[in-house]
Amino acid sequence: MIIEQLVTSFIASAAFGIIFNVPKSNLLQCGFVGMMGWLLYISCMKVSANPIVSSLVAAFFVTVISQFLAKIYKTPIIIFSVSGIIPLVPGGLAYDAMRNIVENQYDLAVQLAAKAFMISGAIAIGLIFSEVINQVIRKSRL
Repeated sequence: MIIEQLVTSFIASAAFGIIFNVPKSNLLQCGFVGMMGWLLYISCMKVSANPIVSSLVAAFFVTVISQFLAKIYKTPIIIFSVSGIIPLVPGGLAYDAMRNIVENQYDLAVQLAAKAFMISGAIAIGLIFSEVINQVIRKSRL
């Protein structure tokens, strides 16, 4: 089952790279970043079973890999980080929250929406935290 998840996360990340007009030479790297982020997310879920912490760690890792690949391929970091973060986005959870609102199940909808919001915030914090650490390291070398 993990293999299927890794393959689909690779395809999803590469497909979003196409949508975001990533150069064709970097599509495989975009897929790789998304696949590695999802692998770390799955691994963290097995250890902690907390999707918020797992998303934070995976988003941090995605940005670190994106920074590394951006230096190697001399491209902007955003090319890799945006497509690589796609598998972590809680779209299914947000969909379920909206579906429950339509079905007048507000108590469950609020719980799901809050969880989707916290996971989204964890992803944003992971991206920002990694970038801040990268900037601090760069400034300390000067």
